Amino acid sequence: MRIAVLSDIHANLPALEAVASDLPPVDQVWVLGDTVGYGPQPNEVITALQAMGARSVLGNHDGAAIGAVDANQFNPDARRAIEWTAEAIDANARAYMSALPEVRRDGDLTAVHGSPRDPIWEYITSVGIAAANFEHFDSRLCLFGHTHVPIAYRAVDGAVEAIPGMPGDRVQLGTARTLLNPGSVGQPRDGLPDAAYAILDTAPGASADSVEFRRVRYDIDRTQRLMREVGLPPRLAERLSFGR
Repeated sequence: MRIAVLSDIHANLPALEAVASDLPPVDQVWVLGDTVGYGPQPNEVITALQAMGARSVLGNHDGAAIGAVDANQFNPDARRAIEWTAEAIDANARAYMSALPEVRRDGDLTAVHGSPRDPIWEYITSVGIAAANFEHFDSRLCLFGHTHVPIAYRAVDGAVEAIPGMPGDRVQLGTARTLLNPGSVGQPRDGLPDAAYAILDTAPGASADSVEFRRVRYDIDRTQRLMREVGLPPRLAERLSFGR
């Protein structure tokens, strides 16, 4: 099975459209939360994901937009953006996000936004944090987002190794249990401004499991212009140019 893995779109429709145009044929699309927040087109992004038949989970920004997560934990720019988002979302977007689970499980695949042990808030930013999370899911693979940085953590021979997700790299996963982050579609933070996503290939017995980390350029100026037009914080627009 071939699965497109997307995360942290953050209401950036041009980035999502670029990813959709770049996608090879896939069997499923999984989205790892934070569909909204920061960006200017939350309703359009959710409509696009519905058209794609995406299987999504709830992120902290999604939860804050519908009042299920405390926005006071956000930094000032993020809080201003989510307050705008909460006013901007339509009934369809609100219903969509209200129905999202914090954890999604299908066979050997688990999906969360933050981490298996704290699906909404925890950032997996190190081998140590990743290692502590393996006991909190029992599938072979766990997809996560939240950090906006593409990476895979593989459990091999009692240790955990980190494999940065460089553009175009294909990583063989084999039978190893793995935590996989595809990076961010709409707000990359690894120093590269191009939209990030991944293609996960799974096979019976896990002998041929692999992931390809992909990047695609999109019209950053268009997103920045829309952000300024609706009055979102300038820093959130500016950082798109640098992937930080």
